[in-house]
Amino acid sequence: MSDFREDGALAVDWVASYLERVGELPVLSQVEPGQIRAALPESPPDEPEPFSAVLADLDSVLMPGLTHWQSPRFFAYFATTASEPGVLAELVIAGLNQVGILWRTSPALQELEELTVDWLRQLVGLPDGFTGHIEDTASTGVLAAVIAARTRLPDRRVLVCSEYAHSVGEKAARLLGLELRKVPTDDEFRMRPDLLGADDACAVVATIGTTGMTSVDPVPEIADRCAENATWLHVDAAYAGSAAICPELRHHFAGWERADSIGVNPHKWLGVPMDCSVLWTSREEEFRRAFSLVPEFLRSPDDAVNLSELSIPLGRRFRALKLWAVLRCYGRAGLQELIRDHLRLAALFESWVRDEPGWEVSAARHFSLVCFRRQGSDEDNERLLESVNASGEMFLSHTRLDDRYVLRLAIGNFRTTEDDVRLAWDVLRREAAAL
Repeated sequence: MSDFREDGALAVDWVASYLERVGELPVLSQVEPGQIRAALPESPPDEPEPFSAVLADLDSVLMPGLTHWQSPRFFAYFATTASEPGVLAELVIAGLNQVGILWRTSPALQELEELTVDWLRQLVGLPDGFTGHIEDTASTGVLAAVIAARTRLPDRRVLVCSEYAHSVGEKAARLLGLELRKVPTDDEFRMRPDLLGADDACAVVATIGTTGMTSVDPVPEIADRCAENATWLHVDAAYAGSAAICPELRHHFAGWERADSIGVNPHKWLGVPMDCSVLWTSREEEFRRAFSLVPEFLRSPDDAVNLSELSIPLGRRFRALKLWAVLRCYGRAGLQELIRDHLRLAALFESWVRDEPGWEVSAARHFSLVCFRRQGSDEDNERLLESVNASGEMFLSHTRLDDRYVLRLAIGNFRTTEDDVRLAWDVLRREAAAL
């Protein structure tokens, strides 16, 4: 059998080497569908294999099929980072293998989770009165919030969001059998409160930092409409919420303290490895009413509200440990420095696009996402995107704004430098000239 200490050293060394060279690898995987599976055995092994064989196949077989989210030139969707403290914490999480079905099954898991989400609440400037827990993704968080809202107002069968809101709202409505109503937006892609019509809705989802272009819905006005009709307000700040750590960006978050629930993803812009989405609420009792189910085998005499009574899953991972590690190892100052640098780089890229003949900025930039396009047809811009991504030098994604095909460059990786952003611009111009 393999030796854990020796194999562990090999694994840590492998990850360290990977992070050192990830910037040299093709960002977007270039394999064809089915290619990776065809290179692997169809049946499991009969005899034990050493862990070194797993690492060998990781290098030779799986590596070509990886799209490198850790690359400093990953600019698609919303760039993410699994920072070194977070990666090490994941190792510890797996080693401890805690299963938080009740407070007593892991008091440290629950109490650290309660503490770290409160630390983050303080960092982003939310007031006392919000409590929270960690979900795997914002998709689950939105679903949980809408379930709580529907339980509170069972006769209202409508969910409202902006026409540019994330599709998670549509999925939540589909799963819960609700009617989805999409509200038109203004010329800055913000939900129009005058068209909201919240009187028949159980919940409204407002967004601070929409996926397509990071527009900011007018939360104060939306909150007024929701309050008039006793409608649940959920604020989706999955990407942008981390930016509230910087006081100079707090104006984008005006009114979110009036929400019934708020979602922020530390695994997007805070260096926490994937599956760490914080869900806060000012109505914890409504979550408990919606989700608390304690069968006999889970009953205990402990004077504690189990986190499983506030969310969908019974078991939960020790996710708080990686958030705790990142918050401690970077601190408020370190995280502010990184976010401010990403904003600087985004502003720099935006200035290059704006100043270059034949290119245009397509939406106002509020955070670290730049929406832009080459002047010409949608087909030309789509071909440009495909050509850039096929080069392997970087990875971009797209959206549609006012039914126009628009390119998106999102900066959020902790390792991204000005040289990486400059390379992205050079590749775009090169490929555009070639087309």
